Amino acid sequence: MSGQRDPTATREAVLTIAEMYAADRAAIAAGVGGIELMERAGRAVARAVLRRWPPGRVLVLCGPGNNGGDGYVIARHLQQAGWQVAVGVLGDVARLPADAAHMAGLWDGGGKPLGETDLGGVNLVVDALFGAGLGRPVSGDAADLINLVHEANLPVVAVDVPSGVQGDSGAVDGPAFKAVATVTFFRPKPGHLLYPGRGLCGALEVVDIGIPEAVLATVQPLCARNGPGLWSHLLPRPGSLDHKYSRGHAVVLSGPAHATGAARMTARAALRSGAGLVTLASPASAVAANAAHLTAVMVAPIAEAADWRELIADPRKNVVAAGPGAGLGPETRERVLAALTANKTAVLDADALSVFAGDPSVLFDAIDGPVVLTPHEGEFRRLFADQGDRLTRARAAAAASGAVVLLKGADTVIAEPAGRAVINASAPPTLATAGSGDVLAGIVAGLLAAGMPAFEAAAAAAWLHGRAASAGGDGLIAEDLIELLPAALAAL
Repeated sequence: MSGQRDPTATREAVLTIAEMYAADRAAIAAGVGGIELMERAGRAVARAVLRRWPPGRVLVLCGPGNNGGDGYVIARHLQQAGWQVAVGVLGDVARLPADAAHMAGLWDGGGKPLGETDLGGVNLVVDALFGAGLGRPVSGDAADLINLVHEANLPVVAVDVPSGVQGDSGAVDGPAFKAVATVTFFRPKPGHLLYPGRGLCGALEVVDIGIPEAVLATVQPLCARNGPGLWSHLLPRPGSLDHKYSRGHAVVLSGPAHATGAARMTARAALRSGAGLVTLASPASAVAANAAHLTAVMVAPIAEAADWRELIADPRKNVVAAGPGAGLGPETRERVLAALTANKTAVLDADALSVFAGDPSVLFDAIDGPVVLTPHEGEFRRLFADQGDRLTRARAAAAASGAVVLLKGADTVIAEPAGRAVINASAPPTLATAGSGDVLAGIVAGLLAAGMPAFEAAAAAAWLHGRAASAGGDGLIAEDLIELLPAALAAL
């Protein structure tokens, strides 16, 4: 897509486990030694500990792989800084990989098998057991120790990811450490940003250990952490010669008289987010209610199906947003399909998705242009297969539908059909309030109307939505978000 920045060249890139291994291999091929990478990783974790706690007694848990090698480096540096260090060992030290074995050889403080470790007097636990690559539930002595640490309420610093959390998905299939801080290297993994793993990482610190940025061109990751670095260069900004017509005209579909509030919030959010004009297409029964509450947003009666088709036939009306409060009747289905048949860029949310439950192919077959679907989990399950983690499901849904899919939640995922995806981590829990999704749909529509590409518009909208909510604080309601958008935009 013209004007895109390459996400592989940004600080926002998110690497799968396989991609991180590839980055390590590329760094070593470029002349950065594996032992040096491990030394830097362990030293970075030790520094993170020293910044947070005064010297005390620490238990460093060292696993059977390279994560365990990091643990031996951490133990050495903390001992040198005045900590009393005990090491718990999982597996046979003689069978460690070469670099980890080298680091174990530099540690002269001994260690006990994991099942014999003593938590008495311990102030802190460093988890260097498994790292992000674990693909099975934690069991045996490691599981028992995780439970004991939890019962003792000891703070845990995790190396790479908390043991028990799957790095590619954030899934937790058994016991897992709940860390107060997690230190990972070079770039985050999906499991740092997706729940439930995200909730177990504590404060996430991504540290530079000397892997060259250039390796991203080799790895070519398709996922990123959502942020302005990905899309701010495409954010519509009014120019001195712009006027309302040049900034786009969004049409929002209203529901019947008893359910007009959701569409009004969508319409006002679209106007706040960049659209030059917004029209609320209103059934005859809802015209009075909508007109009484709106000033800058125009109201257009649509008594018949032909009225809707005539309204959106105007080429200046370049975006349609439908779904919030639209109703689950056949009219909503017909109007959505009419907008898609008219090749309108569209934002489909709520009822505009649910009316296709049981027969989603009708919707998917009609999509032939820029369309953003914004389902929450319930709406998503009505249209798409519910298998895998949220990142996998959003990507599969985008491929199946031909649309950009914004799967809403505490860890919102935005995916496009070709596989590119972002994970949004800026949403505060105060967004769990009625109508916040309607506002989000309006932000997407406003950015699209002003000319932003669909994937970037969805990503920017999710970020702005979260930024506005964070500024609102406790007591936030959906209407507040609309008034907070100018400050969120100005911050960019």
